Amino acid sequence: MIEPHAIDLNLLSVFQEVYRERQISSAARRLGLSQSAVSNALARLRRSFGDELFVRTASGMQPTPLAAQMAEPIGAAMAQVALALNQRSRFDPATSNRRFNLAMTDVGEIYFMPALIERCRQLAPQVQLSSLRVASSQLKEEMEGGRVDLAVGPFEDVSEALYQRQLFRQPFVTMFRKGHPLGRGALTPERFVGAEHLLVDAADSPYDRVNAVLLRAGVKADSRFRVPHFTAVPYIVGSSDLVVTVPQKLAERAAAPFGLEWVAPPLDLPPLQTHIFWHRRFNQDPGSAWLRGLLADVFAE
Repeated sequence: MIEPHAIDLNLLSVFQEVYRERQISSAARRLGLSQSAVSNALARLRRSFGDELFVRTASGMQPTPLAAQMAEPIGAAMAQVALALNQRSRFDPATSNRRFNLAMTDVGEIYFMPALIERCRQLAPQVQLSSLRVASSQLKEEMEGGRVDLAVGPFEDVSEALYQRQLFRQPFVTMFRKGHPLGRGALTPERFVGAEHLLVDAADSPYDRVNAVLLRAGVKADSRFRVPHFTAVPYIVGSSDLVVTVPQKLAERAAAPFGLEWVAPPLDLPPLQTHIFWHRRFNQDPGSAWLRGLLADVFAE
């Protein structure tokens, strides 16, 4: 039995052209090779298969029974190889059912997913979107292996193997229920620190730096109320007198549904930079390029 790895793919291209043209010279022209190169390739094929494959006759190079038997499956296999090599040009969002896995934070899900899902429903009705959590330190491995297509968020210290494009910068704001005393009058540092804060114990950068600034400003490190992520924050502050410092995009999304308002805190907080990240291995992939473009069209500022 001849294993696929024992045959040079270029030899099968020669086989296909000689079978089609029945002339060494014509096959050579189609392949862009010299006649001697085609003859040498044909000699290697004959040795590999232990058969003449093509016999010179008055009417050209005629296939042997084995060559005639092989022609159709080799042609089909070469067509599949050509299809695989040209997948880049075949992504059509209107008909594709491709699944994209996006790494993002819980804030990212709240801000990005509703608009992204709606846009996909309009432009790519069969495309599938899944969000998942991946730490910055694991992004390269997950994206290199194809388990994550894109990452969207304020990820930091990512590998140089990842390309990136900035979508926007946003400040942190302080959010509370409508009618909260903190919303009346000037928000001085003393009033801000004196309010009871809900702290979000997000360990990943850059959120950890925000908590550090709050602590230095005098917000108590032993605050009675803490949550590990942002998802529950609007529910909590919407039904209490707690205040919380969050990315502005989250405040914009949560204000109307939860009866909240937000103001700029009297602190010097670092802005949050949000990027799209992708692995350079998939930089030319048309599906990835389409989704990156869609994200930029919808969210870039």
